[in-house]
Amino acid sequence: MDKKRRDFLKIAGVSTLAGLGGTSVIGQMLSGSTPAEAGAAKEVSGHGNEHAPAAHGSNPHGSVAKSGKRLGMVIDLRKFRENPHLGEKVVEACHSTHNVPDFPNKKDEIKWTWLTEYEKAFTEHSHYYKDHSTLDHEVLVMCNHCDNPPCVRACPTRATFKNKEGIVAMDYHRCIGCRFCMAACPYGMRSFNWRDPRAGLDMNTINTRFPTRMRGVVEKCNFCAERVGIGKQPACVEACGSSKALVFGNLNDPNSEIRKVLKANYTIQRKPSLGTHPSVFYIV
Repeated sequence: MDKKRRDFLKIAGVSTLAGLGGTSVIGQMLSGSTPAEAGAAKEVSGHGNEHAPAAHGSNPHGSVAKSGKRLGMVIDLRKFRENPHLGEKVVEACHSTHNVPDFPNKKDEIKWTWLTEYEKAFTEHSHYYKDHSTLDHEVLVMCNHCDNPPCVRACPTRATFKNKEGIVAMDYHRCIGCRFCMAACPYGMRSFNWRDPRAGLDMNTINTRFPTRMRGVVEKCNFCAERVGIGKQPACVEACGSSKALVFGNLNDPNSEIRKVLKANYTIQRKPSLGTHPSVFYIV
């Protein structure tokens, strides 16, 4: 970790302990900007500040107004139970598309989407006398792209931010490795690169259309923002083919496919009582 990053973390720690609202205070201290300049800078978010659009229609916490677009996903667990290999296919599609490294040691593991036990995915739901079909099949989990994301509020550099389509995205160049976002995420959906992730990649099969990351930064599912931006479906949705195991779309459009699926099916969410308002729904 270089000196500049260490100095930043020291300032961040002091500001947090002092209850001064680390982001604005730290930004002014590092850049020498005035409070007015710092306030203006906060209006801009995204990859490379100079190119990022302002968060029009957003509230101070990053929630997109209901008149705008809010992308979300429905995961139909019934389809995954019918096809036990589909979950692994989805994970492989996600990880290969985004150059997610594969390390044999669990402590170095990086995950964007993965399969886990039902009880671990839905800790707030009763598991007494749960049917065997539900308990015997794993659940696909990923970043929930919350409408009220605590990770965005916790990040002192705006390395994690919410774009105008409701995707909670990452700017790896801004990430200083403080892991405040990891502590703030109540779902455990973020990974930290303790090692150089490139060491866990097969450079012969790397996806050159998506950047690799560096050691010391956090990463997670990005709802395939780079694909969605050019009119494609997320890689995980594409991997499911016509099965409709995953349905992706605009939650704010009452005529969208995802809204029709939600209207026709009972769904649950992960830890709904926290008030984060996840954009991922599950048909169980």
